[in-house]
Amino acid sequence: MKFSLEWLKYYLETEASAEEISAKLNAIGIEVEGLEDPAESLAGFTIARVLTAKPHPDADRLQVLTVDTGTGDALQVVCGAPNARAGLVGVLGSPGATVPANGMQLRKSEIRGVESNGMMCSSRELELGDDHEGIIELPEDAPVGTGFAEYSASTPIFDVAITPNRPDCMGVMGIARDLAAAGLGTFKPVEVPEIVGAFPCPMEIRTDDPEGCPAFYGRVIRGVKNGPSPEWMQRRLIAAGQRPISALVDATNYLMLACGRPAHAYDLAKLSGAVVARRAKDGEEVAALNEKTYSLDSDMTVIADERQVHDIAGIMGGEDSGVTEGTTDVLLEIAYFDPASIGTTGRRLGLASDARTRFERGVDPAFLDDGLALLTDLIQQCCGGEASEAVRAGSPPMDAKSVAYDPALAANLGGVAIPEDEQRRILAALDFEVSSDWQVTVPLRRHDVEGPADIVEEVVRIHGLDSVLSAPLPRMEGVARPTATPAQKLERKVRRAAAAAGLNEAVTWSFISEKEAAAVGGGHWVLDNPISEDLKVMRPSLLPGLLSAARRNLDRGASSLRLFEIGRRYLAEGEHPSLAFVLVGDRLPRDWQSGKAQAFDAYDAKALCLSLLEAAGAPVGNLMIMGEAGDFYHPGQSATLRLGPKNQLASFGAIHPRTLEAFDIDVPVVAGGIHLDAIPAKKGGGFARTAYAPPALQSVTRDFAFLVDADVPAGDLLRAVKNSDKANIVDARIFDLFQGQGVPEGKKSLAIEVTLQPGEKSYTDEELKAIADKVVAAAAKQGAELRG
Repeated sequence: MKFSLEWLKYYLETEASAEEISAKLNAIGIEVEGLEDPAESLAGFTIARVLTAKPHPDADRLQVLTVDTGTGDALQVVCGAPNARAGLVGVLGSPGATVPANGMQLRKSEIRGVESNGMMCSSRELELGDDHEGIIELPEDAPVGTGFAEYSASTPIFDVAITPNRPDCMGVMGIARDLAAAGLGTFKPVEVPEIVGAFPCPMEIRTDDPEGCPAFYGRVIRGVKNGPSPEWMQRRLIAAGQRPISALVDATNYLMLACGRPAHAYDLAKLSGAVVARRAKDGEEVAALNEKTYSLDSDMTVIADERQVHDIAGIMGGEDSGVTEGTTDVLLEIAYFDPASIGTTGRRLGLASDARTRFERGVDPAFLDDGLALLTDLIQQCCGGEASEAVRAGSPPMDAKSVAYDPALAANLGGVAIPEDEQRRILAALDFEVSSDWQVTVPLRRHDVEGPADIVEEVVRIHGLDSVLSAPLPRMEGVARPTATPAQKLERKVRRAAAAAGLNEAVTWSFISEKEAAAVGGGHWVLDNPISEDLKVMRPSLLPGLLSAARRNLDRGASSLRLFEIGRRYLAEGEHPSLAFVLVGDRLPRDWQSGKAQAFDAYDAKALCLSLLEAAGAPVGNLMIMGEAGDFYHPGQSATLRLGPKNQLASFGAIHPRTLEAFDIDVPVVAGGIHLDAIPAKKGGGFARTAYAPPALQSVTRDFAFLVDADVPAGDLLRAVKNSDKANIVDARIFDLFQGQGVPEGKKSLAIEVTLQPGEKSYTDEELKAIADKVVAAAAKQGAELRG
């Protein structure tokens, strides 16, 4: 939010400089993002009077002017403005000055053979407005030779960031109140005029949606003459980044920026029948002031007459009832809208406005009458007219919160001891009411204050956060103990393992859109008040975020991606820590050997899952490979890793083409997910590793070749062989797979190398035969037959 020093001083009597005010704003929690002085950009521009204006000898649309700059020597300037004439007082940009609007540096030059010493300027060129039809015309008595920055009373402009919990500072008056409380001057609250209605309001006003619009106040002003707003109002609006439009529109914008109170003015002649705050009907449309048409639904509050919707309540007015230069009678609207309803409507429509920002954060419900009186007075000052009596439909929430406060909390929670009298002064300066027994009544505009801790925050920030002394936290004596939990240690292990495997860690939103959630089976938790419709569902899987990240990288030319994320999945029974990864595009680029790039496949995902599970300490050797990986995986290229039929540790495979289409990805993707909370914890043991004792004797290997049905998983046979004699077999691996000549149809040959480790003595032939018999017997249970 922007405002000028001159505007601030309208509500704050202070001698502080702009730099001192900026420092104090930062100190009390209102961050100053920028401080600029327009006078610096207007250096080199002076007030000058046109003495003569003659046609250019070689250009029909140009004139040659002689201008007086107060130095006694007339300057010659070439000008193309149609309103340039003798006697006009305007603004001259001298050689060396920089035009604010385009950054052009002026210099002495020849224009069509005639020397020109600078430029007579328009409002747009000095960023004072949009008028570019002619040069600036100042009053006849404007002091010639005076710098234009001094004449226009340009003052520094503050650009501050208001946090969402401080809607009371969304107006210049609220910021002035905080500064006064901090001791930087005296607060000058706005004087609310008493408006006596000259006639009953001819327009019926009511609210049929007490939930969305608890209060709707209004009045009619007839006989107004719309035109440009006063110079002082335009100057303040321009400093705030607003474009002056007309006196009626500018008055509503001025009230919003000055007092944080949005309002609206309707052209009375364009309304038909009663004006009502109600719920929209499904499919109703409204043409808004931004020249866009919006389709509404029954959850949205609108302002409508008997004919049509005229206003998306609290967000933006309608084009059909907007005021114009020909408007003579207006209906003023000051209302209180439910913040949650405004936020939901704005997100659904994708519509942002200054009014929405204030209403969804919460405006002052006690400022309706005062706001209506101030707006009426502004319009009558600028446009004249006769005001009707005010109409009040409904009532705003007026129940003030009362908080039991202990002044000792300033030291206990805030870390600084503040005298009770000073705490009372600060709270009173912020409009809190404090009883003798420290019952604090919160102003209605302070929606952020809910308990004693919030009172402490107010007191300490105004007293000065720099008064809070730095103090070390107490620590236990001796060697520091580990603080990481077993779950945190597990996450560290798998994070390091994934990074060591060449994957890049991604951090994505915990919230996804309903469309993305549906692509992975749907979400169980949907937010009623999301910050965006694209961030509405708590993710049931980490894959949507990773696939979206992959798509963004693919759109930027990436051909190979290895991404992983550690985070939480949110299922019906609660949240679960998980790791997910995606392998996208090419595993190996094309080269002279293969000629083509090699894509990732499901076996890459399986190998990575096993590697990460091993790093996490899972009993990889005992894992079973089963199906049911999920509908978002390719059914023929996916599987799960389990400890028993029910304990699923991981899933992996190729992503289903239907899922890829939902994320607009046109290259193959394989992925995997590990359920970190399903990995069994290690039993017993301390932090020290078991001492390594190498075997005294060399290991022995034996090879076995088995015939099995082609659909028998190789892993099941390998596990059976390895577990056939745990006392002697320390490892087993498949080293050959063959199907073809010599192997019956429907069968396959699997060759397994078994590693045996003798203990105190070497194996005898009888012992080796006994072990081999156990291996063959275990394989037979899997339907395997030893090849001859």
